[in-house]
Amino acid sequence: MSPTANSPVPFGFLAHAATTGHRNQVRALDLFGRLLDDHTGTAREPGGRHSVRMPLITSVTSPTGARCTGEVRSLPYTAGQLIGRPATARELVAAEAARLRDAGARLIGLGGATSIVGDRGVWTAGQVGTAVTSGNCLTAYAAHHELRHAVRLLEQRPEETRVAVVGYPGSIALAVAKLLLADGFELDLVCRRGKRAPAALLAHLATEDHGRVRLVDHLDQLTPQTRLFVSASSVGGLVEPDRLPPGSVVVDVALPRDVTAPPRDAGEVLVVDGGLVSGSARVVIGDGGLPGPTRQLNGCLAETLVLALEGRAESFSLGRELPLERVRTIGALAARHGFTPLPLASFGRTVPDEEVLRLARHHRPAPRAASASAVTRRRFTEHVNPPMARLFGAHGLDRVFTGGRGCTLIAEDGSEHLDFVAGYGSLNLGHNHPVVTGRLREFLDRGSPSFVQYVSMPEQTAELAERLSALAPGRPERVYFGSSGAEAVEAALKLARAATGRSRLVHTGNGFHGKTFGALSVTGRDRLRAPFGPLLPDTVAVPYGDLEALEAVIEKAAAFVVEPVQGEGGVVLPPPGYLSAARELCRRAGAVFVLDEIQTGLGRTGRLFAAEHDGLEPDVICLAKSLSGGLVPLSATLCRADVWDAAYGGTERALLHSSTFGGGNFAATAGLATLDVLGAERLPEHAHEVGEHLRASLRKACAPYGFVKDIRGIGLMTAVEFDGDFSGAVASLADELLTRLPGDLRTLADWLPDDLRAALARAGEAVESTLGDLLCLRFVAALARDHRILTFVTANRTRVLRVQPPLVLSRAEADRFVEGVEAVCHGLALHADLDAWRPSTH
Repeated sequence: MSPTANSPVPFGFLAHAATTGHRNQVRALDLFGRLLDDHTGTAREPGGRHSVRMPLITSVTSPTGARCTGEVRSLPYTAGQLIGRPATARELVAAEAARLRDAGARLIGLGGATSIVGDRGVWTAGQVGTAVTSGNCLTAYAAHHELRHAVRLLEQRPEETRVAVVGYPGSIALAVAKLLLADGFELDLVCRRGKRAPAALLAHLATEDHGRVRLVDHLDQLTPQTRLFVSASSVGGLVEPDRLPPGSVVVDVALPRDVTAPPRDAGEVLVVDGGLVSGSARVVIGDGGLPGPTRQLNGCLAETLVLALEGRAESFSLGRELPLERVRTIGALAARHGFTPLPLASFGRTVPDEEVLRLARHHRPAPRAASASAVTRRRFTEHVNPPMARLFGAHGLDRVFTGGRGCTLIAEDGSEHLDFVAGYGSLNLGHNHPVVTGRLREFLDRGSPSFVQYVSMPEQTAELAERLSALAPGRPERVYFGSSGAEAVEAALKLARAATGRSRLVHTGNGFHGKTFGALSVTGRDRLRAPFGPLLPDTVAVPYGDLEALEAVIEKAAAFVVEPVQGEGGVVLPPPGYLSAARELCRRAGAVFVLDEIQTGLGRTGRLFAAEHDGLEPDVICLAKSLSGGLVPLSATLCRADVWDAAYGGTERALLHSSTFGGGNFAATAGLATLDVLGAERLPEHAHEVGEHLRASLRKACAPYGFVKDIRGIGLMTAVEFDGDFSGAVASLADELLTRLPGDLRTLADWLPDDLRAALARAGEAVESTLGDLLCLRFVAALARDHRILTFVTANRTRVLRVQPPLVLSRAEADRFVEGVEAVCHGLALHADLDAWRPSTH
């Protein structure tokens, strides 16, 4: 697009503090500026200064190519303070506006209260003698647009819908009322009538509209059917969201806010930050130093910027009556320069359309049905795990799948994604393996009984126990069935204590065994353990691979619990001979050797059991995850007969440990089918062959990129570990600012109290650590977004990418994964050395 016809003009804008916190922010900036002036020897203007320059908005460049410059100043007074002393405030606003004029501004914009105290800009414009705008036209346009967006999502018909406008006949409320009446809405005009006659208040509206409005003094006078609100009072605090009907949408334009805090039930009432606009990605604010704000700008400021870009040095929005053609004109001009009222926001947080749609059940007629994915996202956010939903949304992981086969997941739109997470090891056979699903259908079609354990001897469960006993290392004779890996570990811990009469449980640091209370007690990750302490007593952690540390604590211990490969610890392989030596230490000490094969078992490492790599014969083996092909919750705790007999070998002890769902025939049927598929398709051997090919290809692809620290693994259990070293980044930024900004800032920094300096250093280290984690998460997001490949990080080490696809992975699918990884690495090449540079193909 070509630049605007008129040359852009310099602008000035006079804001005010919206809250006490903002007031203190302005005061802090003033104090900092005075210190800078002292150190640079800069002479200050004589007399008192009552505004502070806000440094981030000094220029604006539009997508049209137009560029304007100017400055934004803020008064350190809240709206309440200004309106409380209108005469003094009016003189102050005029004086500060004159400063902006004298500094070169040809167009001066006023914020909410700085406009009000000057008769909505009219008096101020007369005193300053230059173009002044209140910004109320664009504010009104944005508020109207935001409400109409909600109405469209809720599929309300304007002629059948009432809207309450709070703050009538204020300038913004009046303009919004006129726009809504033009749309066909009926209105409740909430105003403080005082002694004013209704006719005088209605005189601002066209006579033909009087029959579609109702004057009320308070929100309590509204009917429960009124659920849409635009609030634009000049005093703030007029709307209590928790007293509004469920399904209400409040577009709050007031400064200070009319809704001062989010509703207690955010799922029932939505408060929209009203009168705001956001710049597109092509809008540039600032001069290449610190980036300026482009999101959620107040309409009054944005109107000033748009008029300056247009070269319109004119008093655009003044007085109570705002012509609707001007409101619509400024909205169109704002869009031309990249500023629009969407997306919606609530208390600074972006509001997706789904949050409006979930209010639809309170409105009639009902809106169009949301997509299945949108409904699922809403349900998950509201009823499952809101913080996780926000994390997924931030990294583009909030997708919903409707189908799956083999290594592929299928989204609602039919797009296919390669699954390299595979249920965190639960899907060794891939999604919906036909042999397993077929056996389960046959079981159901026969009408076979599933839950007959504890009242009879379940057929399929007994067969699965026999099969596992025959296949597992050491030929364990007893099997206890449960529903999850954590339950299998719990069973092992209880078994060890009951069999030995001892209490001490030894485990490894960085290990992971589950999140139930007992399993968590032997998990070596403090972040997971800390919120639930104290955990089980008499548990001892030793470093993984450290035989001396194990030998020092294993005497008189009940058990040593260990993973043959630490999966959630980042796919950490043990030192050669470690597991065999640990097994021997346990044998000599009379401690139960518990091998957690929940992730590694059933072919994952290239053998049916990882224990086979070392010739181990554990006392207890824990299995779960893919034991049922990933279709039915199923776990198994396998143990030697003498250990089981010592714990439960008597009539009175036989049922000391049991589970309602443990040992059902339906789950066992899935387990039997899984064992058949693992053998018939030679999946352990296949995992070894394809896994070796995958790691070799990954190492070659990632070799130029130093931020890939390591690629390791066994079978189809692989880790891509990222360096993620951002050490010194924050200190370097601080050093840059202290060195290059004017003034002896280093001396100022030396004045900081020691405890504050220490706190800032800790905060800097936390930021640098988070950046390292973020690098891995962005890798995950890029693989999913650009290549439709699903991965995730490990639980204990968030800089390790888990590569754990189904064992049915083909070489072609492995190569597609490597190609995706290489492409993402290239996209992140600035994090690597110069050797990684190559010309872009785009």
